[in-house]
Amino acid sequence: MKLFSDLYDILKAKLTFRFMAMVLQRYGMGLLKAIASICLMIFSSSGAFAADEQPKPSPLEITKPDPLLPRQPTKKQPLSPQERQQLQPALDELNSQATTQYQAGNKLAAFEIWYRELRLRRFLGVLEEVKALGRVGAIAWQDNQKEGVQAITKRLKEIQQEAQKKPPVDLTLLEAMGQAYQQVRLPGPALEVYQQLLADARAKQDKAREIQILKLVAELQLSYFDYPKAAATYEELLNYALAQGDYLNQVVYVQKLADIYDRAKQPKNALLAKQRLLESYVKSNQVDKIPALKIQIAADYELLGQPNEASRTYQEAYQQAWDLKQYANVSQALQKLANLYYTRGDRQSALQIYRVLLQVEPRSYSFYDLMNTYDRIGQIYLELKDYPQALAAFQKGLEIATALKYQEGYFAAQIDRVQKESGNR
Repeated sequence: MKLFSDLYDILKAKLTFRFMAMVLQRYGMGLLKAIASICLMIFSSSGAFAADEQPKPSPLEITKPDPLLPRQPTKKQPLSPQERQQLQPALDELNSQATTQYQAGNKLAAFEIWYRELRLRRFLGVLEEVKALGRVGAIAWQDNQKEGVQAITKRLKEIQQEAQKKPPVDLTLLEAMGQAYQQVRLPGPALEVYQQLLADARAKQDKAREIQILKLVAELQLSYFDYPKAAATYEELLNYALAQGDYLNQVVYVQKLADIYDRAKQPKNALLAKQRLLESYVKSNQVDKIPALKIQIAADYELLGQPNEASRTYQEAYQQAWDLKQYANVSQALQKLANLYYTRGDRQSALQIYRVLLQVEPRSYSFYDLMNTYDRIGQIYLELKDYPQALAAFQKGLEIATALKYQEGYFAAQIDRVQKESGNR
């Protein structure tokens, strides 16, 4: 029983009595089995001893004086301007050493040097520290250094909290904070900072500054996949551009809005944005951009259940692309138009479009698309039970597939299928 008594003492020290009772109740009178199981849990579970382990200190935590410091500064007696000036080149040298180590593949050594630099940067002032935190944080994030990113993020938030306690907040520091948060890929905190800057710009009626910050906010919202807010911000920017007669930015913002609405699966809003963009292209005579845009507009009409408008727009895109010798756009418009006819059950019209495609695709050197067009023709003829035409289309497709060394087996199987269905085998 001495063994059980010793084991009980261990459990009492490391775990709770309630947990021990639960284990013993589960194993009943099988004493040896219970002892073995309890021992296994004690010595295999890291959690059993976790309470005795000290948490690992942050690599940015200052635990001892650094020999690069001329003296140990305090809140009441920080480094003098002259002392900071003397420390600056030493820290720049640390950054240079870390960069050299990193480029040589010695990442562990590099980050140790960078962390030392960051610990010391705070003595040069909070703005210097924030800029350095962002710089090193960007590298740590790209290199998947989770410990470093977490430590840098924590330090940034500490600095922000301290700054908020002492209004008015330094706007230059806020800008640096926003940039640093972006560098460690934290759009949420960055947005909070930029909203403060935006409020300040509006209070001062500084339109140029307001627009500059709105652009940053819009991009962050987009990177955060917050499409409704990103769209609202770009609509605001578009209104400013319209009021100022800023044509170039009008086009940029409408393009952004069209892209956002596409991503958000809002074809109605996407269509409106693209129609505005089309008007801009027409007014500025940017005819080379019109066919591709009209293909997108036609696709939105399809999604909105307006096949007639979609068909008309695809045909316009095809004709304009043909006039401009944009054969890739010609091919795309015709493919989508043929597919539109096919999905509506108009097989003959689809076949007519595909036959036109057979003449277009060699001009764009798109032999992969040509092969697929023969496949689609063959499938339609197979549905219509026109086996000779289906066989001819699949054989042409096989010739191209063989030349491309791609999907030969597929076309061979289609030929075999046609022959079986037609009763020739």
